Amino acid sequence: MEVSSPRFKALAVTAGFTFWFFIITTSIGVFSIESILIFIGILATTTQIFAKKLSRVLDIFAIFNTKVFLSILFIFLISIYGIIFKILRIDLLRLQKSDKTYWLEIEQLKPDRLKKQY
Repeated sequence: MEVSSPRFKALAVTAGFTFWFFIITTSIGVFSIESILIFIGILATTTQIFAKKLSRVLDIFAIFNTKVFLSILFIFLISIYGIIFKILRIDLLRLQKSDKTYWLEIEQLKPDRLKKQY
């Protein structure tokens, strides 16, 4: 973002704040199209007018927004994997020997079924 133009930074920050505005208003239950359009209009106009003066601040907001968004996405993704593995009863670490998991025990395989792999 340091080499980007101030106008592009303003658009990126507007998009980021609009995303968070949508997430917060939807989770609270007060989302409406009119409110998001007014929010985008006011924020885009303000950031575009003051883009050159606020260039450093816009850079900080863009970096912060990206870090927060990616960290939440990472936590969500790991949580989804954990939930899916729990539902499918997949034991990745093989912590428990159980008939309910889907791991093959090597002792159960007959030697004639094993083949060399190159």
